[in-house]
Amino acid sequence: MTEATLWSRLLRPVLLTLVALFFLFPIFWVFLMSFQTNEQILRIPPSLFFSPTLDNYWGLVSGKLVTAAGTLELPFMRNLWNSVVLSTGAVLLSLLLGVPAAYAFARFKFRLGEDIAFTLLSFRFAPPLLVLLPLNLYFQTLGLNDTYIGLIWVYQLITLPLILWIVRGYFEDISPDVEHAYRVDGHGWLKTFLKISIPLARPGIAAAALLSFIFAWNNFVFALILGSSSIQPVTVGALAFVTASGIQYGQIAAAVVLSILPTLTLALYAQRYLVEGLSLGAVKG
Repeated sequence: MTEATLWSRLLRPVLLTLVALFFLFPIFWVFLMSFQTNEQILRIPPSLFFSPTLDNYWGLVSGKLVTAAGTLELPFMRNLWNSVVLSTGAVLLSLLLGVPAAYAFARFKFRLGEDIAFTLLSFRFAPPLLVLLPLNLYFQTLGLNDTYIGLIWVYQLITLPLILWIVRGYFEDISPDVEHAYRVDGHGWLKTFLKISIPLARPGIAAAALLSFIFAWNNFVFALILGSSSIQPVTVGALAFVTASGIQYGQIAAAVVLSILPTLTLALYAQRYLVEGLSLGAVKG
């Protein structure tokens, strides 16, 4: 073993550990904050040793925020449920529309096909403020303000382009000969698509769905402007922690911990599909 190889073996774990600590320490610190009171969080210098409390979590679950000015009603759990409904609904609708569209763009060449695909992708690039005013006017006319359907529809600007382009790249990596062989046996296009193309593209579809869910979950502007407090997700509901009597850092930290649990659980469950889907769907051989 050469000296360079020895140093490489010794330094690599140390460097990886330092990088992991650098990125994970903020999450660890927020987790510790969720078990502290405001007085413990704001003390100088900060300390890793404290008497933990579950009051922050209990306040979120019970819906009552205790402040210096009194008790404030806080529908955090409803906001959390709204996030689940909106993100799940948006991803399911995007899969229903985006997967067949991705297959069409990957397999069929037609006039203006690339232009249409890029136009759909440009929706993802556009800042939300660009479309908020006309959307607000349309929603008032159509009666979609303060509805789950309206927000799920708007969330398509976030989720649909992502699913379309990731899944399209994955379909392009699948050899058309497999589909042709299945169709030679007398099967139609729809059955070939459902029985052959979809199963082969499952990792890419899972990766696109997971990323779309995370982006939809983190959305803030659309729900803030187009939704009332009864349907607002957790990202908007977190504004209630900033009160006239001060900022409730402990309950903000507890809310962060609870709000990342669904996406973290989903990511850990689907990480194999995420890695496989992104790698195979992005590399052209």
